[in-house]
Amino acid sequence: MSVEKRRFFTIRKSFWQSSFALLPLMAMFLMNSCQEDPGPGSGDPDEDPVFAVETGNSRIPYVVIETHGIGILNEPKVNAEMVIYQQKAEIKRVPIGIEYRGSTSFRISDKKSYGIETWDSQGGDMDVAFFGFPEEEDFILSGHIIDTIDHWGFDRTLMYNYLGYNLFRDMGSYASRTEFVELEINGVYQGVYVFMEKLKRDRNRIDVSTLDPAENTPELISGGYVLKIDKTSGGDINIDQPLEYFENNWADDARYTEEISFRSKYDIYGGLIAFEPFGEPYHSNMYLETYFLYEYPKAINISESQKVYIQKYIHDFETALLSDDFSSELRTYTDYIDLESFVDFFIINELTRNVDGYRLSTYMYKDRGEKLRMGPIWDLDIGYFSGDRIPMDDWVINYNSYVDRDAWMLPFWWTRMMEDPVFRTALKARWSDLRIGVLSNTQLLWNVEKAASYLEINGAVDRNYQVWDQGEGFDYQAQIESLKTYLQNRSQWMDGMISSL
Repeated sequence: MSVEKRRFFTIRKSFWQSSFALLPLMAMFLMNSCQEDPGPGSGDPDEDPVFAVETGNSRIPYVVIETHGIGILNEPKVNAEMVIYQQKAEIKRVPIGIEYRGSTSFRISDKKSYGIETWDSQGGDMDVAFFGFPEEEDFILSGHIIDTIDHWGFDRTLMYNYLGYNLFRDMGSYASRTEFVELEINGVYQGVYVFMEKLKRDRNRIDVSTLDPAENTPELISGGYVLKIDKTSGGDINIDQPLEYFENNWADDARYTEEISFRSKYDIYGGLIAFEPFGEPYHSNMYLETYFLYEYPKAINISESQKVYIQKYIHDFETALLSDDFSSELRTYTDYIDLESFVDFFIINELTRNVDGYRLSTYMYKDRGEKLRMGPIWDLDIGYFSGDRIPMDDWVINYNSYVDRDAWMLPFWWTRMMEDPVFRTALKARWSDLRIGVLSNTQLLWNVEKAASYLEINGAVDRNYQVWDQGEGFDYQAQIESLKTYLQNRSQWMDGMISSL
């Protein structure tokens, strides 16, 4: 049976079980791409370009990057040219800088991810619009983590980030805009990637006020800030190292300094920390610490007064969260945070079972005169039904109950808030609303099916796994069915847990 016929019968069976009313929408979708058409091509329609693989009539954008003999580095970005085709017609050509991205993923995955900047002819930053995204200069080509020797990988559906980011946007919050593409670099086919926006302060991304180093007066210093709980970046710490260095620079993941970060005054259990911050990577008590990295203003730009302000704000919030008496009606911790954003962040991390959630790749931001907000969601590679550490039938926020002394444990915030009737009531109401809308079973299955159908019918799945071999017996369709089953089971488990709050 052909791929198209097999996919059709799978869709028909799935949607008769959930909602046959969606079938006309699926038919419309299969005639169009996942995102809006980027527009007419500028290439010669009579001369097809020569790609590293034959793509036939695929509607998936095909990205060709040429570095002209220069090897790609971890840092800095090297000069390249990027050309984007759709149905073999050129739709965009632009100079870029490209580098590898990721720390752990760079070391363990055969399929690498890349950071790119769009440049002008002189090498200066230049804002460009892709796939209907707002104009900007910083983007990411994200590939799934995969090992072709031992035939294992995370996210073999190819859509973990794509799906999670779309769901979070459907919930009403900003998440990186995404587009499936196929990638070729220097004449070598790289497979299916997700072209996405890099998270940064921007009016169309993390929309907080600009904050210059000189803006330290009371009316200005309250924002905007973007913080991140994450590993430190080896590429930012040891820029001049050769590429081989980054294949084994594990210590740089935990090399926190006063220049780039600050530490919570409380440990992961809510107790005051007595030992000094910024110890050697992986010291014996590191598991107790939570560090906040300066994302915006960047560490090289943030003033000392601004550091003092945001550190005190976080400390005051944490102190209030620990001090509030949840048996009374009075709350002070909610003076510091946007509770609704914390609820939504909890929901998306738990629904996607983001094993790294809350403790890594965790963004938060504070605009001028506003409260602290959580998000956007980021980096769901080890989520859903992939990854272990946490049982399928428990909250991700209980990570510390299952993992002993990981270098990155969960901060106390989330288990403490789950003790609060006010937080639980807000969670219960929000989950109930979402389950009859964008997070209903029907909608969850629809999101998976439309992405899988798009990739498979256009032949991208087969082309990807011809390069990234997963061994005899690998079945992409089985991965999709497992994802759908997971989402139904997880959401129904959450139904029961949240309704009992």
